[in-house]
Amino acid sequence: MNLPNSLTLARIFLVPLLVAALLQESIVLHWQGAVITNDLVALIIFWLAAATDLLDGYLARRWKQVTTIGTLLDPIADKLLVSAALISLVQLGAIRSWLVVLLIGREFAVSGLRSIAAAEGYTIQANELGKTKTFFQVVAISFLLLSIRHPDMTRWATLSLYVVVFFSVVSALSYFGKFWGVVDDSTKLRRRAELLDAERHRQRERIAVNRTAAAERRRLKAARLRAREFGATADRPPSA
Repeated sequence: MNLPNSLTLARIFLVPLLVAALLQESIVLHWQGAVITNDLVALIIFWLAAATDLLDGYLARRWKQVTTIGTLLDPIADKLLVSAALISLVQLGAIRSWLVVLLIGREFAVSGLRSIAAAEGYTIQANELGKTKTFFQVVAISFLLLSIRHPDMTRWATLSLYVVVFFSVVSALSYFGKFWGVVDDSTKLRRRAELLDAERHRQRERIAVNRTAAAERRRLKAARLRAREFGATADRPPSA
């Protein structure tokens, strides 16, 4: 277990802490005269988790420690973190539910496309639109968390949230276009080639069966001819 993978696992373990901090209204901490409420604790946890998202990818590429488990867990950890934060904010009434359904549905759709592409031997990398969406997602959730105690931040939270929706839809369309343009066409060509190979194999089998049947017919015909000749020889009277 290397450090990038450990950071990814840490981000997953921070998800229940984030939900607990958001939904537990009785959390009040006092530090050097300052009052720290549950929404601020949740914001700190969210920023810490978002920092691990940046750090694990950077370290994995820099130290050349990109692993299969890290590649699988990283997007799962991201989606768990964002989905948990958005659903908790719906519970608190800080965000409309249809927006959360749209954003989470987009994540499931893109993940499904990537899974299909991976099964066909292709990798759909995150594009710049997806990375921009992720950045504004962190910004929007941060503003939403701040707007719980500071209503004057609601306008910025709403604006950044609609920016997230815009980039989510555009990047999803980009992923779908890339899927249909590369994976779907190549998959159709490969399956067509497989069907042609299977048809050629069936034709070769039919030819082999026909040849075997023809050889068997020739053998039977020759056997019948030899039987007639033997019978004619047996019926012929012996010579004086």
